[in-house]
Amino acid sequence: MLNLILTILLTVSPIWPLGQNPLVGDPYLIVNKQTNQLAYINHGELKSIYDVATGYTDELTPEGEFTIVVKAVNPYYRKKNIEGGTKDNPLGTRWMGFDAEGTDGRIYGIHGNNNAMSIGHYVTQGCVRLRNNEIEQLFNEIPLGTKIKITNTDMSFIELATIAGAIK
Repeated sequence: MLNLILTILLTVSPIWPLGQNPLVGDPYLIVNKQTNQLAYINHGELKSIYDVATGYTDELTPEGEFTIVVKAVNPYYRKKNIEGGTKDNPLGTRWMGFDAEGTDGRIYGIHGNNNAMSIGHYVTQGCVRLRNNEIEQLFNEIPLGTKIKITNTDMSFIELATIAGAIK
C-alpha cells in the first residue's frame, strides 16, 4: 500500500518530469545551430522564434537534449570578474543554465548580451545568446526543469518538437 501511495505521489509531483521527455503542454526550447534560431514551444504550440548567436565553431555549442537547472537575474561573469547588471557584462541581464556535458548549469546557458550586433552570428564560446529584452521575456516563461534540445539540422521546429513529444 505504501509503495502505491509513493508511486502516485511521485507521478503527480512537479519534480517527476525532470530528466524525462517533455509532455505535450510542457515548455520546451529548441536551438537550431544551422539557422541560429531558438524556438519556444508551450501548451503544445510553437509560441515564438528568436534569432540567437551560438558557438564560433560547431563543436563549442553542445548538441543534445538538456535541462535548465539554473536561472539568474543580472548574472555575474566569472571569467573576467564582471559584476552582474553592468553594461560591460557579456551575459546581459538574464542567465538560464543547462546541464550540457555533465555540467551544473554554470558553464553552458542561454543568456542576454551586451552586443546586440552579435545575434545571428557564430561568435560564442558555447552559450546561446539572445537580445536582453527577449531573454527577459523568455526567462519569465521558462521554469527550472524545462528541456532544451540543441541540434544542427534542416528540419523545421515543428518536426523537431513533434519528434521530441512537445507537440502532437
